[in-house]
Amino acid sequence: MTASADRILTNAEVHTLADPDETAEAVAIRDGDVVRVDSAYEVGFLEGAETDVVDLGGRVLLPGFVDAHTHLQMVGNYLVHADLSAADSPTDCVDLLAANAADDREWILGYGFDESTWQESRYLTREDLDAVSESRPVVAFREDMHTAAANGVALDRLGEAMPPADVKTEGGEPTGVLVEDAVDAVYEAVEPDADEMRELLLAAQRDAHRKGVTGVHDMVRRSRAPEVYRQLELDGDLALRVRLNYWSDHLDALEELGLRTNHGSEFVRTGGVKTFTDGSFGGRTAKLSEPYADADDETGQWVVAPDELESFVQRADDAGFQVTAHAIGDEAIDAVLSAYEDADDPGAARHRVEHVELATDEHVERFAESGVVASVQPNFLKWAGEDGLYDERLGTDRRRRTNRFRDLLDAGARLAFGSDCMPMDPLLGVHHAVNAPAEAQHLSVTEALRAYTLGAAYAGFDEDRMGTVEAGKVADLVALERSPWEHEDAIEDVDVALTVVDGEVVHDDR
Repeated sequence: MTASADRILTNAEVHTLADPDETAEAVAIRDGDVVRVDSAYEVGFLEGAETDVVDLGGRVLLPGFVDAHTHLQMVGNYLVHADLSAADSPTDCVDLLAANAADDREWILGYGFDESTWQESRYLTREDLDAVSESRPVVAFREDMHTAAANGVALDRLGEAMPPADVKTEGGEPTGVLVEDAVDAVYEAVEPDADEMRELLLAAQRDAHRKGVTGVHDMVRRSRAPEVYRQLELDGDLALRVRLNYWSDHLDALEELGLRTNHGSEFVRTGGVKTFTDGSFGGRTAKLSEPYADADDETGQWVVAPDELESFVQRADDAGFQVTAHAIGDEAIDAVLSAYEDADDPGAARHRVEHVELATDEHVERFAESGVVASVQPNFLKWAGEDGLYDERLGTDRRRRTNRFRDLLDAGARLAFGSDCMPMDPLLGVHHAVNAPAEAQHLSVTEALRAYTLGAAYAGFDEDRMGTVEAGKVADLVALERSPWEHEDAIEDVDVALTVVDGEVVHDDR
């Protein structure tokens, strides 16, 4: 006799995403796994005396979203410290930081400003942040995390740890604007201890559940996050599947511990090792083959030079690790693909290029031929409209050739969606991909959703256990209040009604 289900989600419009057109009415769950996807009538036979039956009232049910590139600690920072993402001027940022200064933390921190959306389009400066405090260190991080602004106290405290080339000056004096390694010095100085990390990660987990996110690929460096994730799992407080992608400077330790990609538990697994090539368009540090449109003599900078990158990829590949390499500019993308193509089988290793913002036609074909995963962020398309950041930095022609999701998918490349926590909101990303300004960027609703579910799962070797709604897969699910197929022009406004992880309801906003 077939055992009854622990929970049944019924009266739903189930899109399995296993097949673009496959739908059902109900899902039965037992021991954290999906055991049947079928009509409400057929699934009803698995209802027992103790089965929890959840009537979804016709809502859309999908596999849970997997964010293939995020920084969960940073998501927590937005929630615990000053959130500057909604600011529309330097004055707004100063006011938000000043309001945050009321707490008793040593540092006054703000996260997520984007000056490209302001009428007064400029970076925050030392002078701005001195107005917040002249006695406590104040730092505001740009949303790309490659640029920050610091006040005089912070500059004085960390000046010796910052490479002079990454501290912007005017008339020989620091302006307060920091890029790349100078920003890293600040991150190291404000790194939270285990107790604060727990606070940040739990806040981020709650936010993830509100957004329908059930799994993340978290990029971590010199952080207590791996330790805290494992403790949260032991304590029974982790309800998010986490793949840890460690920074390249962790490789010695990873090898010593005998870790490999995919080692781990049900909720915490070792992912890849992450390295960089270039910076960001916002900081004009992404590496381009042709100069920036708004700076004739600048083509960006190498964070990791191509020969060093090639050496690292070979070592990590030999040690059994997936490699995830940040590459935004076309020259950087070329360097990463070349390094991967020298590996034994980059497709089997599922090596990844993170961001892929300015790929050429040749790069698109190389992604498809090599099997390398394009791990991309559809929310970056907010910069792809006329007079946006891409227009300013790259000019009209190159702007239209950014974020080529359509071209990559048509070529047969592996496409995985993530947010880079700018912000962590899959439906916002899906909205941007479906309503992209250029044909090379545009995806259908189904294609965009699959990139944020099955595509992201594939990038983490998880396509056999998550990413679609099928019997035998984990019961990680999200129910939406409205159909994104019926509201293509307003997907960003669709609310998450219910989130289920491992068969348990972790968010219910019906």
